[in-house]
Amino acid sequence: MRTGKSVKIAAACTAGLLLAAGCGSGDGGSGQGGGGPAIVTGVYPLQWLAEQVSGDPGSVSNLTEPGAEPHDLELTGRQTGEVADADVVFYVSGLQPAVDDAVGQVGAEGALDVADLVDLRPAAEEEEHDHGELDPHMWLDTGLMAEAADGLADRLAEVDPDGAEEYRANAERVRTELEEIGAEYDEGLARCDSRTLVVNHAAFGYLAAAHDLEQLSVSGIDPESEPSPARIAEVADLVEEHDVTTVFTETLVSPAVAETIADEAGAETAVLDPLEGITDESPGDDYPSVMRGNLESLRGGLGCS
Repeated sequence: MRTGKSVKIAAACTAGLLLAAGCGSGDGGSGQGGGGPAIVTGVYPLQWLAEQVSGDPGSVSNLTEPGAEPHDLELTGRQTGEVADADVVFYVSGLQPAVDDAVGQVGAEGALDVADLVDLRPAAEEEEHDHGELDPHMWLDTGLMAEAADGLADRLAEVDPDGAEEYRANAERVRTELEEIGAEYDEGLARCDSRTLVVNHAAFGYLAAAHDLEQLSVSGIDPESEPSPARIAEVADLVEEHDVTTVFTETLVSPAVAETIADEAGAETAVLDPLEGITDESPGDDYPSVMRGNLESLRGGLGCS
């Protein structure tokens, strides 16, 4: 299954991309204990999806540590080796420049870019960032996650033909679960006092588009980008103008700016998880439970009945 991967690892070591402890043959280079194809993912939602579709969580390795901000990911030499040795590198181009660079450096044969599986939405002008003009946060649209599951199942079937039937059955099961969550959102957000979703950074565009909400973000797609005082004042004015009662903060990012806007506009704050990584503050311990926790937060903050 990993024929030829050892050559790539050796080349990476020669180039100084790997730590000395990480250099070796391609066999087991991903450090994964599962028996299926070795899958490396860039961000938590894709890890969850890969575990479900592969049916083998032990074969999936995520490059972003729990609680870390994925946009700012910097890969170690060992992680670059994992990318080189993986049977499938499952990532979203434009989200994590370090992952994009690693795929480019090692020429990962198994690279599977979600942007090739689903249509990414254009970022609004205030959302654009240094990594492109497309919004990579597709996992907050359950329909797009289902499409990505199908695409991953097809790729795994190519890598491991003997498991093709199982992978596609797993993807169908995941699709059913995702459709159920999507239906819960449609029903839960059908009747709300407000449809303006005020958030700290522009991670919720797909969720808003899928459920007839309007995202109003303080910062752009990169949560570490500093909003200008003018932008903060503009959002505070819009919060008042649209009678918004809740400004949503999020896990992994300081709530200070959102809290300032809420104070100025006389609004409250509530937490909405962008699902970039599971933390102790997340309203659940996996993708489905956090999505459902977010729905409850949205219903309360938007005044839904």
